[in-house]
Amino acid sequence: MPYFFRKSKAEVQTTDGVGNFFVEILKVAIISLAIIIPIRYFLIQPFVVRGSSMEPSFSSGDYLIIDEISYRFSEPQRGDVIVFEYPRNPSQYYIKRIIGLPGERVQVDNGEVVIYNTDYPGGVGIEESYLIGADQTPGNVDTTLGSEEYFVLGDNRTASSDSRVWGELESDRIIGRAWVRGWPVKAVGTVQAPIYKLIGN
Repeated sequence: MPYFFRKSKAEVQTTDGVGNFFVEILKVAIISLAIIIPIRYFLIQPFVVRGSSMEPSFSSGDYLIIDEISYRFSEPQRGDVIVFEYPRNPSQYYIKRIIGLPGERVQVDNGEVVIYNTDYPGGVGIEESYLIGADQTPGNVDTTLGSEEYFVLGDNRTASSDSRVWGELESDRIIGRAWVRGWPVKAVGTVQAPIYKLIGN
């Protein structure tokens, strides 16, 4: 056989080495996707805040990581910031704070929010330290929540479309709770639910 058709042993090894390299890259890519896809679609989800309805707690452009798994094992709590399907257009996602829990009666009147439940049958207010200054809650609402319904409000009470406008939020529309803020850098950290001080009876 003419010498110019021959491949040296070194050449064959080099070719096989390149092939093995790409096989390993492919393996890494497949394994990475097998890990990332379930996390992305079943455990956590990115969310970018749009609008001013949650100021001053969250501003437009804030980047959040939404925990989608916790509510499979526990119930949403008062004060949780949640992302959910907008009831009037499920293709849109909204972000609000849970104020009223299933079975409670929620009353908005004279700028105040009053909660009625088995512990406080005479009604009790909650002190919301995250509101801007002495910001009140406009509107006139009196509703009793069903066993799978929540009453949600934006922190910017004068610029929020929430349960005062479109009613109760059904639990099956909840995507998850705000878990981590990744942007802006100065505000990076986990999102903590407030500890409410009760006012009244």
